[in-house]
Amino acid sequence: MEYAGEHLLPGQVGHLFILVSLVASLTAAFAYFKAVQATPDAKAGWLKLGRIAFLTEVASVLIIFAALLHILYHHLFEYKYAWQHTSLSLEFKYIMSAFWEGQEGSTLLWAFWHCVLGVIIIKREKQWEAPVMSVVSFAQFFLATMVIGIYIFDVKIGSNPFILLRDSGVLNEAPGMHINFDLSQPLRPDYLSMVTDGNDLNPLLQNYWMVIHPPILFLGFASTLIPFAFAMAGIWTKDIKGWVTRAIPWTLFSVAFLGLGIMMGAKWAYESLNFGGYWAWDPVENASLVPWMIMVSGLHTMLIFRHSGYSLRSSFLFLALSFVFIVYSTFLTKSGVLGDSSVHAFADIGMNGQLFLFLIVFVWLPPFFAASTNQQRLIIAGVTTVLSLATYFLAEKIPGFPLYVILGGVITFIVLLNKQVPSIKKEESVSSREFWMFIGALVFFLAAMIIIFQTSLPVFNKLFNSNKAPGENDEFNYNKIQVLIAFVIGILTAITQYLKYKATDTKFFWNKILVPTIISALVATFILVFVKINYDTHGMGFLINIWLALVATVYATIANAAYIWVGLNGKLKNSGGSIAHFGFGLMLVGMILSSSKKEILSWNTSGIAVPFGEDSKEKTGENLTLVKGVPMQMHDYMVTYVGDSAHPKKEQTYFKVHFKSKKTNEEFTLLPDAFVNYKGNEGLMANPSSKHYWNHDVFTYVSSFYKPDGKSDTVSFKPNTVHLNDTVFYSKGYIIVEKLAAKDNLPVAVFRKPTPVIRHL
Repeated sequence: MEYAGEHLLPGQVGHLFILVSLVASLTAAFAYFKAVQATPDAKAGWLKLGRIAFLTEVASVLIIFAALLHILYHHLFEYKYAWQHTSLSLEFKYIMSAFWEGQEGSTLLWAFWHCVLGVIIIKREKQWEAPVMSVVSFAQFFLATMVIGIYIFDVKIGSNPFILLRDSGVLNEAPGMHINFDLSQPLRPDYLSMVTDGNDLNPLLQNYWMVIHPPILFLGFASTLIPFAFAMAGIWTKDIKGWVTRAIPWTLFSVAFLGLGIMMGAKWAYESLNFGGYWAWDPVENASLVPWMIMVSGLHTMLIFRHSGYSLRSSFLFLALSFVFIVYSTFLTKSGVLGDSSVHAFADIGMNGQLFLFLIVFVWLPPFFAASTNQQRLIIAGVTTVLSLATYFLAEKIPGFPLYVILGGVITFIVLLNKQVPSIKKEESVSSREFWMFIGALVFFLAAMIIIFQTSLPVFNKLFNSNKAPGENDEFNYNKIQVLIAFVIGILTAITQYLKYKATDTKFFWNKILVPTIISALVATFILVFVKINYDTHGMGFLINIWLALVATVYATIANAAYIWVGLNGKLKNSGGSIAHFGFGLMLVGMILSSSKKEILSWNTSGIAVPFGEDSKEKTGENLTLVKGVPMQMHDYMVTYVGDSAHPKKEQTYFKVHFKSKKTNEEFTLLPDAFVNYKGNEGLMANPSSKHYWNHDVFTYVSSFYKPDGKSDTVSFKPNTVHLNDTVFYSKGYIIVEKLAAKDNLPVAVFRKPTPVIRHL
């Protein structure tokens, strides 16, 4: 049957080149693999085939990208992806956000960056091209399977972005779309005429940060593959040491862009989510942070090896785990397992088995390359295949079986690594830079492991059929551990650069570091005395830990800034490490200050309590109820809900809230917005609005609002000043003002005895 109005060519082109991409990436992986093992005479032929295949892969991904972008830009709602992620009212600047809102688009973005990085490898890394590109192409093959969208023996392989709306099942339960309104009949030939608009882009993603944040973040994701590939190439080709020099620049690139992407995500969260800040230990945030932390650890161990010969095994392990955890984060965010614990995880689209297979293969890939003979590699390949099949059939029958498979791969790699990679028998001197750099890298790695363990509780619940909850205050569960980590890292970041490789004379060390230490102590004391960090919500013990972390991070900031002149004589060209550590320390100082100085301004002085329910994180006493046109006291401000306006085409309400300072003549207006049950979200979703100052922000969001559903509001409020013993009449009775008494349980000192004011209807 032909359907009127459909544009099938873009989808057909997309389908075709997904298949081409799949075949080309597998061909490139095989050709490069053979090039590594081939004789010098045969190597050139395999290299040529690998390059042709990979460049074909690059062209295919670009065409797929262009075809999907064409569908979104022209709002071709006959395609499910366009209908699901766009609407006619969607602004042009958010078309790209719609592209990577879905799992399929984000996977294509990841594959695109692999293509870009792969072309650079082919251009620059001639010696390492074959082994590195074999790994890159193999990863591309897995990404291609994630968008192919086929079924093999009722097992779903990938999710195709070019599936038609009529084939997606969305219209199966819509009688109006079927001939004679009969669901057993085919769709009407003119069904598309009734699809007048799309489902729109999630309003939380209609933010300029979501146009630029995902590309940078996925560039960071993709770039972690390159150091991983160099490490695998080094152990595979038995060039155990040579790979480090080539991998360090790529690791620096990866650390920079993945870190930048994470910071952009924090900025988006601050502007679009009601976290009340830029970070809330959301599982999706953590899934990006952990690989970055492991990569930073690997960068430091590689620098140790380059200068002293130590920590080579650790470098292999950290770089391998950094990409493994990128794949694990993909499983966490795309499998739907975090749907109940994260505000921006993807929903489950039936690819859990494939996602876990992706993880299993790349966990067992390092042991494959670390094997000393081809026979061992065949055995490991066979074991990986058997374990993958066993996981599919036994995951629900043997509690924890998938976890044992993953741990088995990591342990096997460590065992083979110890056999293949030599180590220096002589222990490092305690006064050496490499010793404390390694301690710092190890602490950073362990901090990452603690974070991922806490983040993975939903996964452990499913693996072991348990119901272990993270606790009532999930954010504090992270902070109480990481604040101690910040203290240790701050101290190590401050002192390590003042040490020399091999060994350091004690007098030399103190001569260099004494002045920065004194300055740091003075600055930290000044902050503690005059800024007054009194965050005692979780007791005095936690507050002391905050003070210690602040002192340590101030020390890290000042000591590294001073080292540029004390240790490097002002040579900025050689100061990359000091500048990076200075920035890191300064960021930690800002994070500690901003997190520990949070202050709730919106204590509910209105007398109108709004119950949020037992499952809500909101507390009635911490949310000021505003009545339209009635000024309310909020800390040092008089706040007035001036009015609101609705989006002309969306279920979204914008609130105009006016602030007037009681101490100064300053006035400003904030415009938070909120929406209910929109784009599949349950309950209220809110976009905050903030007033920014150099040293603080006034952060507001709507936690609840009355939606009259089209009914006119008959309520009006008028202030009326009365005195003691006065009587005020209303429609159903009267009020006698007998006395004015303050409540004993009011939360803050702003509740003074005011002139009696009665608001009446």
